[in-house]
Amino acid sequence: MEIGITSFVETKPDVQTGEVISHAQRLREVVEEIILADQVGLDVFGVGEHHRKDYSASSPAMVLSAAAAQTQRIRLTSAVTVLSSADPVRVFQDFATLDGISNGRAEIMAGRGSFIESFPLFGYDLDDYDELFEQHLELLLKIRESEKVIWKGGHRPAINNLGVYPRPVQNPLPIWVGSGGRQDSAIRAGLLGLPLMLAIIGGNPINFAPLVQLYKKAAAHAGHDESQLRVGSHSIGFVGENNERAADTYFPSTMAGMNRLGRERGWAHYDRSSYDAARSFEGALYVGDPETVAQKIIHLRKHVGVTRFMLYVPLSTMPHAEVMRAIELLGTEVAPRVRKEIAKWEAETEKRL
Repeated sequence: MEIGITSFVETKPDVQTGEVISHAQRLREVVEEIILADQVGLDVFGVGEHHRKDYSASSPAMVLSAAAAQTQRIRLTSAVTVLSSADPVRVFQDFATLDGISNGRAEIMAGRGSFIESFPLFGYDLDDYDELFEQHLELLLKIRESEKVIWKGGHRPAINNLGVYPRPVQNPLPIWVGSGGRQDSAIRAGLLGLPLMLAIIGGNPINFAPLVQLYKKAAAHAGHDESQLRVGSHSIGFVGENNERAADTYFPSTMAGMNRLGRERGWAHYDRSSYDAARSFEGALYVGDPETVAQKIIHLRKHVGVTRFMLYVPLSTMPHAEVMRAIELLGTEVAPRVRKEIAKWEAETEKRL
């Protein structure tokens, strides 16, 4: 069971001071967060790609590379790479470079993305949203498979037996498929035998269990070994010294972030009652003291089948010291609890089988 962090490197106004942190400062802060995550024993850190004023990381591979030389063990992944509007050749080159710098710790999490700013920015038509992803994923996998590539598609110039360099340390370079919960995404990942990362950010997380089963059925249908499949959860949350303090600390930025996106997307107003319902044991927010957060992760592992849990923190802008403390608690208090309980549960399950 892997435990890690996801960050979108946000720069929205601080809800307490109204100050807008600069892109440069936030980028330096997230490198510090990755270094700390490595030091406290977390398994993976993911940086999301965005092309908006209120996010800093348009190039996750560069951010992760800045931390790669200052870390020893932690895996470094995008979360996600917006593959529909990216050149798969360049994506592979960037993450193969990261893989070399980190000595084999890079991963790509490929997805469509939840924002559309990158499409006009790079000259793509939103009408081709799904087709672009399918073709670009096909090419990315071909590049991973072979040093020399022959490929032809409808949205990118053909490649006729050309080499793509550098080659990564890992063979193959891990490629995950990120999904917001669409069945077609789960089926595609299963048929390809690729790990699946689910954005479980609302409702009851247990409701994702049928989607995981659909993913596994698709993989089995394609002849992949179900025991080798990996499923992750990207979930919003925060770890504090106690439940009350954690809830009160995380609420202002969460409310601000949710309502800012809600105005864009037509969501209902997000208030404290919405927040408290979501941080209940059946809700999708993982907010509380180490024991509370650990038990919710364990429940998710047992009932949905995730093998990787990534805590998305901060949502919106929070004081850097609070984020660093949450990462420290996740690594030193939450992760050991989860690993111990899950190892025991898996051993008992194996005996019964």
